[in-house]
Amino acid sequence: MTTSEKEMFDYLNAEKGYDGELMFDQLTDKLHGERIVLKDLLLKTSSTYFQIDSVIISQWKVDLFEVKNYEGDYFSESGKFFKVPKREVKNPFNQLERNTSLMRQWLNQHGFQIEVKGWVTFVNPEFSLFQAPLNFPVILPSQLNRFMRNLDLQPSRLNNIHKKIAETLISNHHEKSPYTQLPAYELGLLKKLISCPKCLHFMILMGRNKCICNNCSYIEKINSSVLRIVGNHQLLFPSSKNNYPRNISVEWWSCG
Repeated sequence: MTTSEKEMFDYLNAEKGYDGELMFDQLTDKLHGERIVLKDLLLKTSSTYFQIDSVIISQWKVDLFEVKNYEGDYFSESGKFFKVPKREVKNPFNQLERNTSLMRQWLNQHGFQIEVKGWVTFVNPEFSLFQAPLNFPVILPSQLNRFMRNLDLQPSRLNNIHKKIAETLISNHHEKSPYTQLPAYELGLLKKLISCPKCLHFMILMGRNKCICNNCSYIEKINSSVLRIVGNHQLLFPSSKNNYPRNISVEWWSCG
Protein backbone atom coordinates (compact mmCIF):
# COMPACT_ATOMS: atom_id res chain seq x y z
CA MET A 1 0.00 0.00 0.00
CA THR A 2 1.04 3.63 -0.19
CA THR A 3 2.89 4.60 2.98
CA SER A 4 3.84 7.94 4.47
CA GLU A 5 7.46 9.08 4.55
CA LYS A 6 7.60 8.52 8.31
CA GLU A 7 6.13 5.01 8.03
CA MET A 8 8.70 4.07 5.41
CA PHE A 9 11.50 5.60 7.53
CA ASP A 10 10.38 3.61 10.58
CA TYR A 11 10.13 0.43 8.52
CA LEU A 12 13.61 0.80 7.02
CA ASN A 13 15.07 1.52 10.47
CA ALA A 14 13.39 -1.57 11.92
CA GLU A 15 14.62 -3.70 9.02
CA LYS A 16 18.17 -2.40 9.37
CA GLY A 17 18.10 -3.06 13.11
CA TYR A 18 16.89 -6.60 12.53
CA ASP A 19 19.66 -7.20 9.97
CA GLY A 20 22.17 -6.03 12.59
CA GLU A 21 20.82 -8.49 15.14
CA LEU A 22 21.18 -11.31 12.60
CA MET A 23 24.81 -10.29 12.01
CA PHE A 24 25.46 -10.49 15.75
CA ASP A 25 23.67 -13.85 15.98
CA GLN A 26 26.11 -15.29 13.45
CA LEU A 27 28.92 -14.50 15.91
CA THR A 28 27.22 -15.87 19.02
CA ASP A 29 26.29 -19.05 17.15
CA LYS A 30 30.02 -19.83 16.86
CA LEU A 31 30.68 -19.72 20.61
CA HIS A 32 31.89 -22.93 22.23
CA GLY A 33 31.92 -24.09 25.81
CA GLU A 34 29.13 -24.03 28.34
CA ARG A 35 27.12 -20.91 27.62
CA ILE A 36 23.47 -20.21 26.99
CA VAL A 37 22.55 -17.63 24.35
CA LEU A 38 19.04 -16.16 24.35
CA LYS A 39 17.89 -13.78 21.64
CA ASP A 40 15.33 -11.00 21.47
CA LEU A 41 13.80 -11.17 24.95
CA LEU A 42 10.92 -8.94 26.00
CA LEU A 43 10.54 -8.92 29.77
CA LYS A 44 8.51 -7.05 32.35
CA THR A 45 9.44 -5.97 35.84
CA SER A 46 6.72 -4.32 37.94
CA SER A 47 4.86 -2.38 35.24
CA THR A 48 7.87 -1.71 33.01
CA TYR A 49 8.70 -3.58 29.82
CA PHE A 50 12.27 -3.87 28.54
CA GLN A 51 13.72 -5.59 25.49
CA ILE A 52 17.15 -7.23 25.22
CA ASP A 53 18.64 -8.04 21.82
CA SER A 54 20.92 -10.81 23.07
CA VAL A 55 21.76 -12.43 26.42
CA ILE A 56 24.72 -14.70 27.10
CA ILE A 57 24.65 -16.65 30.37
CA SER A 58 28.09 -17.79 31.53
CA GLN A 59 29.35 -19.26 34.80
CA TRP A 60 29.94 -15.99 36.65
CA LYS A 61 27.79 -13.42 34.87
CA VAL A 62 25.00 -12.53 32.49
CA ASP A 63 26.05 -10.36 29.54
CA LEU A 64 23.45 -8.16 27.83
CA PHE A 65 24.04 -6.88 24.31
CA GLU A 66 22.28 -3.87 22.83
CA VAL A 67 22.98 -4.38 19.12
CA LYS A 68 23.10 -1.36 16.81
CA ASN A 69 23.49 -1.38 13.04
CA TYR A 70 24.40 2.31 12.83
CA GLU A 71 26.32 3.53 9.78
CA GLY A 72 28.46 6.68 9.57
CA ASP A 73 30.39 8.84 12.02
CA TYR A 74 29.08 9.44 15.55
CA PHE A 75 30.36 11.07 18.71
CA SER A 76 29.45 11.36 22.36
CA GLU A 77 29.37 14.70 24.16
CA SER A 78 28.03 15.75 27.58
CA GLY A 79 25.98 12.58 27.95
CA LYS A 80 24.39 12.97 24.53
CA PHE A 81 24.87 11.04 21.29
CA PHE A 82 25.28 12.71 17.91
CA LYS A 83 25.71 11.81 14.27
CA VAL A 84 28.29 13.98 12.51
CA PRO A 85 28.12 16.90 11.95
CA LYS A 86 25.83 17.35 15.01
CA ARG A 87 22.44 15.70 14.70
CA GLU A 88 21.36 14.36 18.07
CA VAL A 89 20.01 10.80 18.10
CA LYS A 90 18.70 8.54 20.84
CA ASN A 91 21.56 7.63 23.14
CA PRO A 92 22.04 3.83 23.06
CA PHE A 93 24.13 3.97 26.24
CA ASN A 94 21.21 5.42 28.19
CA GLN A 95 19.07 2.61 26.82
CA LEU A 96 21.69 0.03 27.86
CA GLU A 97 21.95 1.49 31.37
CA ARG A 98 18.17 1.31 31.77
CA ASN A 99 17.95 -2.27 30.50
CA THR A 100 20.87 -3.44 32.62
CA SER A 101 19.31 -1.96 35.74
CA LEU A 102 15.92 -3.52 34.95
CA MET A 103 17.54 -6.90 34.30
CA ARG A 104 19.25 -6.79 37.71
CA GLN A 105 15.90 -5.99 39.30
CA TRP A 106 14.19 -8.78 37.36
CA LEU A 107 16.78 -11.37 38.39
CA ASN A 108 16.60 -10.29 42.05
CA GLN A 109 12.80 -10.50 42.01
CA HIS A 110 13.07 -14.09 40.76
CA GLY A 111 15.65 -15.03 43.38
CA PHE A 112 18.82 -15.05 41.25
CA GLN A 113 22.07 -13.47 42.42
CA ILE A 114 24.53 -13.11 39.54
CA GLU A 115 26.57 -10.28 38.02
CA VAL A 116 24.98 -8.46 35.08
CA LYS A 117 27.11 -6.63 32.54
CA GLY A 118 25.85 -4.72 29.51
CA TRP A 119 27.40 -3.75 26.18
CA VAL A 120 26.37 -1.51 23.31
CA THR A 121 27.51 -3.48 20.27
CA PHE A 122 27.96 -1.77 16.91
CA VAL A 123 28.07 -4.34 14.11
CA ASN A 124 28.22 -2.23 10.93
CA PRO A 125 31.79 -2.04 9.56
CA GLU A 126 31.00 1.47 8.24
CA PHE A 127 30.44 2.80 11.79
CA SER A 128 32.89 5.05 13.68
CA LEU A 129 32.62 6.51 17.19
CA PHE A 130 34.62 9.52 18.37
CA GLN A 131 35.19 11.03 21.81
CA ALA A 132 34.06 7.94 23.67
CA PRO A 133 35.51 7.56 27.20
CA LEU A 134 37.80 4.57 27.66
CA ASN A 135 35.44 3.04 30.21
CA PHE A 136 32.44 3.08 27.84
CA PRO A 137 30.63 -0.30 27.75
CA VAL A 138 31.01 -0.44 23.98
CA ILE A 139 32.09 -3.01 21.41
CA LEU A 140 33.11 -1.40 18.12
CA PRO A 141 33.02 -3.23 14.76
CA SER A 142 36.82 -3.61 14.78
CA GLN A 143 36.62 -5.20 18.25
CA LEU A 144 33.77 -7.65 17.67
CA ASN A 145 35.72 -10.71 16.56
CA ARG A 146 38.38 -10.18 19.25
CA PHE A 147 35.70 -9.77 21.92
CA MET A 148 34.06 -13.03 20.90
CA ARG A 149 37.39 -14.88 20.83
CA ASN A 150 38.25 -13.63 24.33
CA LEU A 151 34.78 -14.56 25.58
CA ASP A 152 35.19 -18.02 24.10
CA LEU A 153 38.50 -18.47 25.95
CA GLN A 154 36.99 -17.71 29.37
CA PRO A 155 36.25 -20.92 31.30
CA SER A 156 32.56 -21.46 31.93
CA ARG A 157 30.83 -24.33 33.72
CA LEU A 158 27.06 -24.17 33.99
CA ASN A 159 24.90 -25.81 36.64
CA ASN A 160 21.19 -26.14 37.35
CA ILE A 161 20.99 -22.54 38.58
CA HIS A 162 22.13 -21.20 35.21
CA LYS A 163 19.65 -23.46 33.43
CA LYS A 164 16.92 -22.27 35.78
CA ILE A 165 17.77 -18.64 34.93
CA ALA A 166 17.45 -19.40 31.21
CA GLU A 167 14.18 -21.31 31.68
CA THR A 168 12.70 -18.51 33.77
CA LEU A 169 13.73 -15.88 31.22
CA ILE A 170 12.13 -17.87 28.40
CA SER A 171 8.93 -18.58 30.32
CA ASN A 172 8.54 -14.88 31.19
CA HIS A 173 9.19 -13.66 27.64
CA HIS A 174 6.32 -11.60 26.20
CA GLU A 175 5.55 -12.24 22.53
CA LYS A 176 4.00 -8.83 21.88
CA SER A 177 5.12 -5.44 23.08
CA PRO A 178 2.39 -2.96 24.11
CA TYR A 179 4.47 -0.23 22.51
CA THR A 180 4.45 -1.69 18.99
CA GLN A 181 2.93 0.75 16.52
CA LEU A 182 1.92 -0.60 13.12
CA PRO A 183 0.65 1.63 10.31
CA ALA A 184 -3.12 1.58 9.91
CA TYR A 185 -4.19 -0.73 7.08
CA GLU A 186 -7.30 -2.34 5.68
CA LEU A 187 -7.90 -4.78 2.84
CA GLY A 188 -9.25 -2.10 0.49
CA LEU A 189 -5.97 -0.15 0.75
CA LEU A 190 -3.77 -3.09 -0.26
CA LYS A 191 -2.75 -3.92 -3.81
CA LYS A 192 -4.00 -7.37 -4.81
CA LEU A 193 -0.70 -8.58 -6.19
CA ILE A 194 1.64 -11.44 -5.36
CA SER A 195 4.94 -10.29 -3.89
CA CYS A 196 8.19 -12.18 -4.33
CA PRO A 197 9.23 -14.12 -1.18
CA LYS A 198 12.88 -13.30 -1.88
CA CYS A 199 12.94 -9.56 -2.63
CA LEU A 200 9.30 -8.44 -2.06
CA HIS A 201 8.90 -7.00 -5.55
CA PHE A 202 5.74 -7.98 -7.47
CA MET A 203 5.56 -11.11 -9.60
CA ILE A 204 4.00 -11.65 -13.01
CA LEU A 205 2.35 -14.70 -14.55
CA MET A 206 4.63 -17.03 -16.54
CA GLY A 207 2.68 -19.63 -18.48
CA ARG A 208 -0.33 -21.20 -16.79
CA ASN A 209 1.03 -22.35 -13.46
CA LYS A 210 4.04 -20.26 -12.47
CA CYS A 211 4.89 -16.72 -11.39
CA ILE A 212 8.20 -14.98 -11.92
CA CYS A 213 9.64 -11.97 -10.13
CA ASN A 214 10.31 -8.96 -12.35
CA ASN A 215 13.21 -7.95 -10.13
CA CYS A 216 15.22 -11.06 -9.14
CA SER A 217 13.71 -13.65 -11.58
CA TYR A 218 12.65 -15.96 -8.75
CA ILE A 219 10.12 -18.53 -10.02
CA GLU A 220 7.32 -20.00 -7.91
CA LYS A 221 4.38 -22.29 -8.63
CA ILE A 222 1.02 -20.52 -8.46
CA ASN A 223 -0.29 -22.96 -5.86
CA SER A 224 2.58 -22.03 -3.55
CA SER A 225 2.04 -18.33 -4.23
CA VAL A 226 -1.64 -18.52 -3.34
CA LEU A 227 -0.90 -20.42 -0.12
CA ARG A 228 1.62 -17.74 0.84
CA ILE A 229 -0.98 -15.02 0.22
CA VAL A 230 -3.50 -16.86 2.38
CA GLY A 231 -0.88 -17.00 5.15
CA ASN A 232 -0.24 -13.27 4.78
CA HIS A 233 -3.98 -12.60 4.98
CA GLN A 234 -4.27 -14.66 8.15
CA LEU A 235 -1.44 -12.65 9.69
CA LEU A 236 -2.83 -9.25 8.70
CA PHE A 237 -6.49 -9.98 9.35
CA PRO A 238 -6.65 -12.68 12.04
CA SER A 239 -10.24 -11.88 13.02
CA SER A 240 -11.73 -11.78 9.51
CA LYS A 241 -14.49 -14.26 8.70
CA ASN A 242 -13.14 -17.66 7.55
CA ASN A 243 -9.65 -16.16 7.86
CA TYR A 244 -9.04 -16.10 4.10
CA PRO A 245 -10.12 -13.96 1.15
CA ARG A 246 -13.46 -15.03 -0.34
CA ASN A 247 -13.19 -16.73 -3.75
CA ILE A 248 -9.42 -16.47 -3.75
CA SER A 249 -7.92 -16.99 -7.18
CA VAL A 250 -4.94 -15.99 -9.22
CA GLU A 251 -7.17 -13.49 -10.96
CA TRP A 252 -8.08 -11.84 -7.62
CA TRP A 253 -4.59 -12.01 -6.10
CA SER A 254 -3.12 -11.05 -9.41
CA CYS A 255 0.27 -11.97 -10.76
CA GLY A 256 0.29 -8.62 -12.57
